[in-house]
Amino acid sequence: MRFFRSLFVGCLSLVSLASHAETVKSLYQVREPVTSQSPDERDQATQRALDTLVLRLTGDAKAVQSPGLADIRKDPQQIISQYGFEAGPPEVLKVDFDPASTGQALRRAGLSLWGANRPSILTWWLNDSTEGSSLVGDGQASAEPLRRAAQHRGLPLRLPLADLSEQLVATAPNLEGTDAAPLREASDRYNADALLAVHAREEGGQWQAKWHLWLGDQKEAGSVQGADQAVLADAVMLAVNQRLAPRFVVKPGASGEQLLEVQGMSLERYATLGRLLEPFGARLVNVDADRILYRVNGSAEQLRSQLSLAKLQEVAAGEAPAPAPVTPVQPAAEGATPVVAPAPAPVPQLRFRW
Repeated sequence: MRFFRSLFVGCLSLVSLASHAETVKSLYQVREPVTSQSPDERDQATQRALDTLVLRLTGDAKAVQSPGLADIRKDPQQIISQYGFEAGPPEVLKVDFDPASTGQALRRAGLSLWGANRPSILTWWLNDSTEGSSLVGDGQASAEPLRRAAQHRGLPLRLPLADLSEQLVATAPNLEGTDAAPLREASDRYNADALLAVHAREEGGQWQAKWHLWLGDQKEAGSVQGADQAVLADAVMLAVNQRLAPRFVVKPGASGEQLLEVQGMSLERYATLGRLLEPFGARLVNVDADRILYRVNGSAEQLRSQLSLAKLQEVAAGEAPAPAPVTPVQPAAEGATPVVAPAPAPVPQLRFRW
């Protein structure tokens, strides 16, 4: 552990990483609108809050009906730390679920969970209405429905400034196109993990939208509709959650243990890596210079998706460093205590580097 001691002594200032993934704030806090503070309304809103949280953590619309959650659905108070009403409009019931007991309950039910560290999403959102066409920018009033929807669905949202140069790029043809190239150059300044393009239109008092999502080389697309902009925004963010979650969720018992080695470690990277590996139950095995070895639970595909959020690169088998040489053990002399040969170092199945 000499590596970490020297870092604590020598690192008085830390250099920021090229890691864009964000830890979702208030992931276990849910707000549900209510029409009154009656016990019946409170109980119904609490059930909706539980359903929202389960969907937020799993990305699976069927998860809330899991037989393993029947007891929790009968009495959600088992996993609630506090709740209260907030004045509106609209008035809402704010429910804070306990992360530890919630996670345990969902894992006991055999559900796949998505951790709090999630890809940041830069969203280009163009509204076309009877009042004209406008690109939603950070700080605008029109951004609030998007922010509330992203928080409701557990997504780290980023919005562009929507200055004149960006308005010229974020046109309807570019947002509805299948090629992200026109938007990528304008998106570079925001250092986000994923790119979401949405073209929303109002027709006959109803809203509908086409959306495209790019994360690395993978692309998703779809269309939604809603009675107003808030409902539409929630529908888009729900769809994005359900498309992203399968890449990152970790299902208990679905994959065996794996040894993961990461090269090029530093103190700040150690903290970042710990957050990324939290959903995989990571346990530290060994530290050797700037290499660290973890025992994790999860598939290779899930780990690759998660580590890509911090821009880690996988090390090919031929690039892996040679194992340290093992000193041969001489035969013990007659009557002497035998020398036990050291156990060979564990061989990681996956290797990555910063």
